[in-house]
Amino acid sequence: MNSDFTFDPHSQEIDINPFPLYKRLRDDFPCYWSEAGQCWVLSRFDDIVAAGRDWQHFSSAHGNMLDDLKGRTGVTLGTTDPPRHDQMRALVQFAFSKKNNQPLIESTRAGANQLIDQFYDTGKFDFIAQYSSPLTIAILSNLLGIPASDSDMVRKRVILILQTDPLTRKKSPKSIEAFEWLKEYTASQLMDRIKNPGNDLFTLIQEVEIDGDKLRPEEMLMTSLTLIMAGLESGSSFMTMFALNLHDHPDARKALVNDAALIPKAMEESLRFNTSAQRFRRTIAEDIDLHGQTMRTGDKVLLCYGSGNRDERQFDTADSYDITRKIKMHLGFGHGKHLCIGIPVARILIVTAMETLLTRIPDFHQRSQKLDWLPSTTFRSPMIYDLEF
Repeated sequence: MNSDFTFDPHSQEIDINPFPLYKRLRDDFPCYWSEAGQCWVLSRFDDIVAAGRDWQHFSSAHGNMLDDLKGRTGVTLGTTDPPRHDQMRALVQFAFSKKNNQPLIESTRAGANQLIDQFYDTGKFDFIAQYSSPLTIAILSNLLGIPASDSDMVRKRVILILQTDPLTRKKSPKSIEAFEWLKEYTASQLMDRIKNPGNDLFTLIQEVEIDGDKLRPEEMLMTSLTLIMAGLESGSSFMTMFALNLHDHPDARKALVNDAALIPKAMEESLRFNTSAQRFRRTIAEDIDLHGQTMRTGDKVLLCYGSGNRDERQFDTADSYDITRKIKMHLGFGHGKHLCIGIPVARILIVTAMETLLTRIPDFHQRSQKLDWLPSTTFRSPMIYDLEF
């Protein structure tokens, strides 16, 4: 591999601005061996789409994050392959289908307004701590059945779990401790629903059955835990990146203020242009040749969704943020067998939250030019996003 170029997925410098590195990967090293990450890196849109469909070669059964936690593999939607993946997905989708999403719009709008009321007179706020994160956890708690009094504890643990120590290149003891806490907490919630069933996903996931098939106890536990982790991180960070994109493109923001009907399309462009879900792992199940390289059985592979979304081979003027862009497909929610299962909820949450924000705060500015990014090999989102208006 060319010695003048290095891509280290553990480097925090990547998350400051990964896009020039992604372009170099796409143009010069489309199938790149990262010595630092001990993994292959795929960066072109078509290659990522093909890998997402080809689970026979690109397996998820050994984990879907570069630094995955023990206990997740083989028992969550993101860490299983067919046929069990398809069976589990059908069960979880059936559980989701029993929830009526329409009330989400009104509850999200009401929750968003309540949060804005709390900081509106100050003229400033941390978008994450005071808006996107508490709003997401409130909606998620209602869907899953998490008591409102527990939501802040859960949020803090999830943030710790998602972080990777850039020096040790591993999960820190605090991250592992937080993961174990969340496992115990989720198990206690599931046990409670056996005694006190309700109209929530914790209950439905245990009750759902198709042709005699049910989720196994460990699948129930880890699927429920993953819904907490993925739901909280994705909803909050997608929303945050949307706000960041609108800050950096004031003309687009003004257009949305003037016509809220443009927000859904703008959200899709934000997910393409600057998604928080940047890189997910697969493991090679059988030797495969690509772009003159041979990826061997057992090798790890990173699918760089954030790079594929900026691939000029797929998107004209890919580095431009264009809220009028006609997008047939993007990778902001993943792709293939492991496409995000909570997309309908995420779209309602993000669109409603941003419509409410732009109605009440049509103009906002970053209070600091420097952003501190979540130290993660998978996600890209600021830790704090201070705004004034």
